Amino acid sequence: MDTKLLARIGAAVFVGLAIAMTIVQLREEPAPVRQADRRVWVPDGDPLPAQLRVCAEMGELALSSPDCRAAWAEKRRRFFGVDHPEAYSGIGDRALPGAPPSEARGED
Repeated sequence: MDTKLLARIGAAVFVGLAIAMTIVQLREEPAPVRQADRRVWVPDGDPLPAQLRVCAEMGELALSSPDCRAAWAEKRRRFFGVDHPEAYSGIGDRALPGAPPSEARGED
């Protein structure tokens, strides 16, 4: 038997097996992808996470909402661990158009 003929037969068998394996793989349905369960920890009695979620859903309207501003200030205060409660209460309020600085910051 000629070696070229043997090589051709071997190549044809290899290609045939590769095609057969590909067809078998394509016929199988993929296993369903199991998504990880999302668990959000909400502390009892703390309304801040719920308020932040509402503000996130409001979009740009949240920028003018005093409730959202207060919630963000509280979130910053907790994140940075600032002990002084008024440390972040006035951030961004001075930029409100048409409001005098004393009213925007809540001072009398």
